[in-house]
Amino acid sequence: MSIPEIVPGKTKLGWIGTGVMGKSMAGHLIDKGFAVTCYNRTKEKAQSLLDKGAKWADTPKAVAEASDVVFTIVGFPSDVRSTILGDDGVLAGGKKGNIIVDMTTSEPSLAVEIAAAAKAKGVLSVDAPVSGGDIGAREARLSIMIGGDKEVVDALKPCWEAMGKTIVHQGPAGSGQHTKMVNQTLIASGMVALAEGLLYAYKAGLDLNTVLLSVGPGAAGSWSLANYGPRIIKNDFAPGFAIEHFIKDMGIALDEAKRMGLVMPGLALAHQLYISLKSQGHGRDGVQAMQLALAKLANVDWKGR
Repeated sequence: MSIPEIVPGKTKLGWIGTGVMGKSMAGHLIDKGFAVTCYNRTKEKAQSLLDKGAKWADTPKAVAEASDVVFTIVGFPSDVRSTILGDDGVLAGGKKGNIIVDMTTSEPSLAVEIAAAAKAKGVLSVDAPVSGGDIGAREARLSIMIGGDKEVVDALKPCWEAMGKTIVHQGPAGSGQHTKMVNQTLIASGMVALAEGLLYAYKAGLDLNTVLLSVGPGAAGSWSLANYGPRIIKNDFAPGFAIEHFIKDMGIALDEAKRMGLVMPGLALAHQLYISLKSQGHGRDGVQAMQLALAKLANVDWKGR
């Protein structure tokens, strides 16, 4: 199957999912000169793209009919399934030689299923979840983890470079999603450690910002410490990445671990703590709200600094 050349001003792109990250990512593609047709369940959330010149479509199928390449970044695996494989989905409107790029964090097995269904129709498919949160999306420096045929991945280079800085082809269909599960596992246990460290500093009476000056550049340094640490100190729990979506990701990782015969106690603990936070009404808060869960366990009235 011939792979189309991806050229700004010539290749027509579709974008489905204009949430916290999706609207910035699609916006960068428009800024690079790509014509974009978009869809979101709530049209108002796509307004910033429409203001940039994007066209609106009423269904995922209609987006595909107007596009050569369709990107999706939605909420849950069930949303991916309906958006791509549903009767009014992307694949229903796809044409031979089109490309589907799912950037949702979803199930590896679903990525493989989509790739098979797409191939049967002569459509190409790639799974490409991302890491970097709202900041990485806004600043076009996401890490993009990609599964699919190398030739297709290489052809999409102009799109990847518009959205991210670390672009790695991991292997065949599903490999991008498996890599994202590794990413989420590392973040989950790291968020527990970050919250515990700041809680310790708080109880010891240390100045939290001054503590970050010492530990940030050393062996304890991490992306989460640098980006979420200051937010926690300011009591800023707004979502760059929402807890309810993180719970979904950890659940996928735990299911995959079980299938592979792995025991992952650190991930399981973080999963339970985040489920507890969601039950307390924090499901739409950012993942840095882990601080509130551990403060409650320690009976500490967390106020930051």
